[in-house]
Amino acid sequence: MGAVPAWHAGPVSSLLEDLRWRGLVHQLTDPEHLPTRLDAGPMVAYIGFDPTADSLHVGHLQQLCLLRRFQAAGHRVIALVGGGTGMIGDPSGKSEERNLLSTDQLERNRAAIRDQIARFLDPEAPGTAVIADNFEWLSTATLLEFLRDVGKLFSVNEMIRKDSVRARLEGREQSLSFTEFSYMLLQAWDFVELYDRHGCELQLGGSDQWGNITEGVDLIRRLRAATAYGLTSPLVTKADGTKFGKTEAGTVWLDRDRTSPYAFYQFWLRTNDPDVAAYLRRFTMLDRARIEELEAALVAHPERREAPRALAFEMTALVHGRVEAERAEAASAVLFTDRIDDLDPDTLASALADAPTTHIERAQLAEGLPLTDALVTSGLASSRNQARQLLAQGSVYVNGRKAAPDALLGFADLLHGRWIVLRRGKANQHVLSVG
Repeated sequence: MGAVPAWHAGPVSSLLEDLRWRGLVHQLTDPEHLPTRLDAGPMVAYIGFDPTADSLHVGHLQQLCLLRRFQAAGHRVIALVGGGTGMIGDPSGKSEERNLLSTDQLERNRAAIRDQIARFLDPEAPGTAVIADNFEWLSTATLLEFLRDVGKLFSVNEMIRKDSVRARLEGREQSLSFTEFSYMLLQAWDFVELYDRHGCELQLGGSDQWGNITEGVDLIRRLRAATAYGLTSPLVTKADGTKFGKTEAGTVWLDRDRTSPYAFYQFWLRTNDPDVAAYLRRFTMLDRARIEELEAALVAHPERREAPRALAFEMTALVHGRVEAERAEAASAVLFTDRIDDLDPDTLASALADAPTTHIERAQLAEGLPLTDALVTSGLASSRNQARQLLAQGSVYVNGRKAAPDALLGFADLLHGRWIVLRRGKANQHVLSVG
């Protein structure tokens, strides 16, 4: 991820109001006193990230952005890597138990995620962020110590009433292992450790973490006779009910080697209009005036796509830096035009990564490959007759340029010596890849 430019930090007292406006407040453990505590001065707040993979994905972005917002408002933040809890797996929101990771894989994941988090936090606010790892204290605790100091304070009756536990227990084909059942105790202990080590008073998380968070607040009260708080945000969903962060190609990752900056840009650009306004508020660091301006444009002139383009650019810049965002924006603008050959090889490769592709032999271009044959081979036409009709109608393009009815494809049509991009109509693309 690239460095993120700092934005204007408002007064601490404006933070909760801004979070509410952005749709980022779902539940507060103490709605009467937490706003007052936020107004009183800087707090220390934390969010946990379990290293279940070697990269975070867009589903984590809301929480990463929350850390940035708290930093910008003058608070200190802790990003907690779950090196210890990651060995178990959080049952919250899961219909089945996670596969346990090997020690080596977990270590690789921990290192990769620490690096991602470090590059995401505000570089203009040194000293306001800590990256901790609960492996530090969970790995050295003994079972007897854990049962004596923590386990005795939890009621099993109360624990099984938690949504994350009850959902698994009530499922006919589901079960909950004792390992997963103990997760909320470990997370509550994390909160106590961060309170002791860093003066942490506030835990942030998604709404599926509510049960775990409230247990941590209660454990601090019991063990330290102190007040702590929890704040959850609504889980991110799409207007049509489908899962956020999933595409036909799979999960959208923050690691550029897993999801290229261009593909990342396209994910946000393809956001359906009903979701754009909510995503602008929840994810971007744009101020209220600019977001409301984009929301108005979305209603008045949806065909101009100003709001989705702003969303795509801001999110790509946030994760991969402005240079990559500008490259992705440029690639998106010219991919369906006759300027496609302006793109450098790496950018073009990223832009074409998700397009359907057919491999052809270089020898096929030596004497000229009839475009009618190429259209049938690519599936853009069902037959040569249909291919001829499409060509006669002027709806076939080669590398962004309208093709002649009798066109032959040759070496001169290769982009960077590797690709020929066919297009039918405005959007149906197919790539011929030459070995």
